Amino acid sequence: MIAGPCSAETEAQVLETARQLRGMGVDYFRAGLWKPRTTPGYFEGVGAKAIPWMQRVRREFGMPICTEVAFREHVELCLDAGFDLLWIGARTSANPFLMQELADALKGSDVTVLVKNPINPDVDLWLGAVERLRRAGLEKVGVIHRGFSSYEKIRYRNAPGWQIALELRRRCPDLPFFSDPSHMAGSAALVPEAAQHSLELDIDGLMVEVHCNPAEALSDAVQQLTPDGLLRMLKSLHIRSAESPDPAVRKAIACCRDEMDALDVRIVEHLADRMEISRRLGELKKDNNLSIIQADRWAAVVRNVCAAARTRDLREDFVRSVFSVIHDASIDEQN
Repeated sequence: MIAGPCSAETEAQVLETARQLRGMGVDYFRAGLWKPRTTPGYFEGVGAKAIPWMQRVRREFGMPICTEVAFREHVELCLDAGFDLLWIGARTSANPFLMQELADALKGSDVTVLVKNPINPDVDLWLGAVERLRRAGLEKVGVIHRGFSSYEKIRYRNAPGWQIALELRRRCPDLPFFSDPSHMAGSAALVPEAAQHSLELDIDGLMVEVHCNPAEALSDAVQQLTPDGLLRMLKSLHIRSAESPDPAVRKAIACCRDEMDALDVRIVEHLADRMEISRRLGELKKDNNLSIIQADRWAAVVRNVCAAARTRDLREDFVRSVFSVIHDASIDEQN
């Protein structure tokens, strides 16, 4: 459990938040010293001035301390101050030049480093950032899933992109994996929901923003919990087992999976048939000098599949997204 304010604002605020978090099972106390902001002029952190405040947290409350680093100077200051854990933010992890600079600065240290996912949903870019740290000799490296930027209007601040997180877990099952439901949700009211979803990925831990007085926070005020709010959330979270101890339940699950596997094969067979028709259709269009993409036809397809979805109690947005992928593949076949 990693918890603490988005930003270290004052010594009193840092120490009061840490005091209230003491005894809640927080393994690391977090606070941002340097804050990357989208718009200049907003609060960008107090910088190295807060390092002694963080050291007091460790000394007086017994919690290891951590913060975000983005440049060599940040790393050097934090290593000199004895920080226990550092994390690398989403904007930085997307930049290979900055990642290499940080890897070089961290070389030879034994500090724990966690890498947040890049702002765009790219597993290779995320793992590339991790690999740079490993090649620098760091052994205690993990990742933080905080969601991805999206142009679409969604409930959360950042699109969860659960499939990206699952793909990273599939490729690197032994990589320590944390979730940041605060940045994912963007709203204190939605943080518990995002945290519960994250637990379904069998994660190793949570990083949650907690402020002693969120209403007065100088950054990300709306997504920070109070210490009492964190305690309520922790009590409400449900941790599920990967497998049931009941043989009857395991057998029932196996039967469902067998049925699903058979259906998956049939779906692939139908997709293959559809692609064959797309190829024939493409030849007809080329031979008769017809355009490949026809908006009216695609609109009719969407209407048909959405109508079919409604009769079978399927979400229209789900069916629409599936057929968007199928449509793109069909266009590729016809080109």
